[in-house]
Amino acid sequence: MSEAEDFARLMRELKERGGLSYGVLARRLHTSTSTLHRYCNGEALPAEFAVVDRFARACGASPAEAVNLHRAWLLADARRRAGAAEPEPAPAPAPAPVPVPVEAEPEPERTVVVGPAGTVGRSTDPGPTGVESGARPSWYRRRAAVVAAAGLTAGAVAVALLAVTGPDRGTPHAGAGTRGSGGSASAAATPSEQGAAPGATPTDPATGTAQPSAPSGGSATEAASGSAPPPVAGRAPAMPLKAAVRSHVWAAGCDHAYLAERGPGSVPPPPVQADAPAWATAQRAVHAGSQIVEVTLHGTGGGTVVLEGLEVRVGARRTPPAWNVYQMSQGCGGGLTPAVLAVNLDAPRPLARPVAGNDAGNRLPAPAFPMRVSADEPVVLRVEAVTTGCDCDWSLDLRWTSPAGSGTLRVDDGGRLLRTSAATGRPVYGYALEQGRWVR
Repeated sequence: MSEAEDFARLMRELKERGGLSYGVLARRLHTSTSTLHRYCNGEALPAEFAVVDRFARACGASPAEAVNLHRAWLLADARRRAGAAEPEPAPAPAPAPVPVPVEAEPEPERTVVVGPAGTVGRSTDPGPTGVESGARPSWYRRRAAVVAAAGLTAGAVAVALLAVTGPDRGTPHAGAGTRGSGGSASAAATPSEQGAAPGATPTDPATGTAQPSAPSGGSATEAASGSAPPPVAGRAPAMPLKAAVRSHVWAAGCDHAYLAERGPGSVPPPPVQADAPAWATAQRAVHAGSQIVEVTLHGTGGGTVVLEGLEVRVGARRTPPAWNVYQMSQGCGGGLTPAVLAVNLDAPRPLARPVAGNDAGNRLPAPAFPMRVSADEPVVLRVEAVTTGCDCDWSLDLRWTSPAGSGTLRVDDGGRLLRTSAATGRPVYGYALEQGRWVR
């Protein structure tokens, strides 16, 4: 029995002993009935232990049973993470060409010749004796094999010298100092990060409009990796922040909707929140009506970084596509409404407006700039963008200041702009677990 199956068995036993239905338990866990059913069947695993803890308390589990359930979840979660992180095996390197002895040639009627840049081909041209290659004497075929081996050796030496010296040791390569996109967040490097000439004005990659240069800046990819481009003359110190971005955050962990062009018969069942990025990518789905983005920030040095403000940048506005809306849950709710920075994408110049939250009647203060971030005191920013009239591409610019300088951190979706589309008037589907299909 696998770790996930053992965890699902313990959940079923606690549920049956507690005598509560899936609907009642789902309301207490602030999740959907279909999601809870997949937990108990071993088809899915809770992304956070908080759900497991609430389930144990709702079913009246004893301390020992709660510990066993916790241990089973840890083992199943570790197995899931190990499977997701297991790298694909690297392809085996191609074996080096070896001259074939004359006696072992599969096609004795052809000889091996050396082409341009040390390539090897075959020739059927008449030999020096005026007859076909198959009639050439053995001494001629042995000489051709030796010439081919010498050509391959010369080509290998030339490639090795090029790798050591490079095309130009004094000229930096294009894209030097940048990193590829990560799993959670990234952005394309701005022209100043790629070594633009002094005095040149960088442009916004989303809109193509000129933007003022910052003394020091970077993308969420560089911040999350904890590294920055190598120093350049006249440039401020490296990014003092590292960031982790989640662009598929659901309200209460279960309430969200996506727009997808595919019909309900071609769309798989809704995933749990942890699997939402892969599900949405496979369906080419777009956030419908609203999108919550969560940014976790840490300082990378011993000093304190001040977050001065958050600016919203809309790259494009289009007419919302006439696609179907797929609800991830039939309805869920809870007593916690986190404080957020609300963004209205329909406004001519959208702003990140602080909004207070609520926790079972207790007011949660709205986030307010400036904020202080260090390696020991992280900050979590939760941004909720809504639209009722556009299919919008957008991103966030976080302005920061440190004792070593100041700059801007771009927050986007894995190197691409975030995308949120209005869904008013579109067909809405929910997943009926008992029927195993989407219903309107």
